[in-house]
Amino acid sequence: MARTPLRLYMSMSVDGYIAGPDDRPGQELGRGGGRLFDWLDDRMSEGVNGQVYAEASSTGAVVSGRRTFELAGRWQGDHHDGVPIHVLTHSIDPADEPPGSAKFYTDVTACAVEAREAAGDRAVLVHGAGAARALLAAGQLDELELHLVPVLLGSGRRLFEPAGLGPVELEPVRRLEGRNATHLRYRIVRDGPGSSR
Repeated sequence: MARTPLRLYMSMSVDGYIAGPDDRPGQELGRGGGRLFDWLDDRMSEGVNGQVYAEASSTGAVVSGRRTFELAGRWQGDHHDGVPIHVLTHSIDPADEPPGSAKFYTDVTACAVEAREAAGDRAVLVHGAGAARALLAAGQLDELELHLVPVLLGSGRRLFEPAGLGPVELEPVRRLEGRNATHLRYRIVRDGPGSSR
């Protein structure tokens, strides 16, 4: 039986940026980064963008990097429908109690295992470049759902920086054309030719 997929959902410019320059509290998407999320204007539509948004919102758990979690205002403890939020972090302050269903983890594999258990037969939504890189390096990231936006940001925060992982083979699963975004899903190939995973 196939394991419950950990699936990264990420809006990205054609030149590989997931936020504009100077992303920080008060300017969470960086300068010009809001353009990457124009497709969400159609999130309640019956079209492709609405379909993709509904799929993300029907996931059974969330894994997030700590930086993303903080920039998002900790989602006030509820990302969607009260699903458990698993937050990867380098260290845990025992006095810092995360809100709602959120829990901090320093062990990447334990985080992935518990997220899969919590999600049951639904996919796990992954947020954040740091979380994606850590899960990929640990062999725990299964799929990439990239919302490719037809813009060149020129600078900002990239999704994948060089991490010494070597080549990672991807298998195309689907391609959907929405307004302001092409939604691309890839499966990470763990044992194919040229794959280091």
